[in-house]
Amino acid sequence: MNPREDTSRIPVLDLAPQIGRHWEALNAAFQRVLQSGHFILGPEVAALEAEIAAYLGVRHAVGLNSGTDALTIALRALGIGPGDEVITTPFTFFATAEAISHLGATPVFADIEPGSFNLDPDQVEAALTSRTRAIIPVHLFGRPCAMERLQPLADRHGLALVEDCAQSLGAVERGRRTGARGAFGCLSFFPTKNLNAFGDAGMLVTDDEALAASARMLRAHGSRMKYHNECVGYNSRLDELHAALLRVKLPWLDAWNEGRRQAAASYHRHLAAVPGLVLPAIVDGHVFHQFTVRIGGGRRNQVQALLDAAGIGSMVYYPVPLHHLRIYRESHRAFTYPVAEAAAQEVLSLPLWPEIGEDTIARVAGTLAGILAGLP
Repeated sequence: MNPREDTSRIPVLDLAPQIGRHWEALNAAFQRVLQSGHFILGPEVAALEAEIAAYLGVRHAVGLNSGTDALTIALRALGIGPGDEVITTPFTFFATAEAISHLGATPVFADIEPGSFNLDPDQVEAALTSRTRAIIPVHLFGRPCAMERLQPLADRHGLALVEDCAQSLGAVERGRRTGARGAFGCLSFFPTKNLNAFGDAGMLVTDDEALAASARMLRAHGSRMKYHNECVGYNSRLDELHAALLRVKLPWLDAWNEGRRQAAASYHRHLAAVPGLVLPAIVDGHVFHQFTVRIGGGRRNQVQALLDAAGIGSMVYYPVPLHHLRIYRESHRAFTYPVAEAAAQEVLSLPLWPEIGEDTIARVAGTLAGILAGLP
């Protein structure tokens, strides 16, 4: 470890190595779009849709302007609206539940598994009512949900599965990539994701031709043909520029995900014996969008502050479970989700990116271990 690396601040995510390595190809794609004069729903979007569909093993992909719109348009295409209930996790980013609420439907939460942070299928089944129309499993932090249990559950009750794959592109569950099992898979290309654009961007994937056609209509103001609007839709079109830049990156996604897995394994080697620390399991198919540890005893916030003072960035995803947010607090006052509530008090995501060096991991791990050893 050289002195400069030892004293410099370590961010949670560093995109500079990725951008630097692919600068010429990214710049060429940028210039190609500028010179084409075609900026919305052109050949770059069509090509990226085909490439993502082939990568995931599905028939259709629909480029959108964000992962949030992917969730909203998926539910809308499925006909979900007022009076319907959609079951999802309380331990996720607000957009998952927000999409449900946008359509006038009711988000119903089910607790998570303590080890995976993902929906507990037993809790999902207990939350079913006659108004349940869909389930949104979130493959949180890049770890696939237990789809082998959720899919049969949904099939038995005639429910749609809408996979939130915002953090899991490239993850594999029982031989299939996340997003390929449900009625829809919802992707985000937000700049922090494993496959990232340079701003907001998203996509829907599906095997259902009718659902894909509905999603394409909804993304373009409810029209299949310009100026012939059939319903009130959205302005949610993936930009040509984002698509071109994402096409440069997509062939590298598997290698970047493997880099994340190797970094996770390195963290395990350094931290496995540290008391008071629970590490995320390294399971098949996990792509480690985040490396999220658990720190109990009410010490998480103190540990994060001490890491920050030592020049090491970290993040809490997520400090408030959704049922505790102001918008849902009153309607969910009678419900508790103890596993999600405990996770919100204990989780801490450590620095991680595909090219992170062993010396950097050693410094983060050593600092964290020292902090924990010094606390009561």
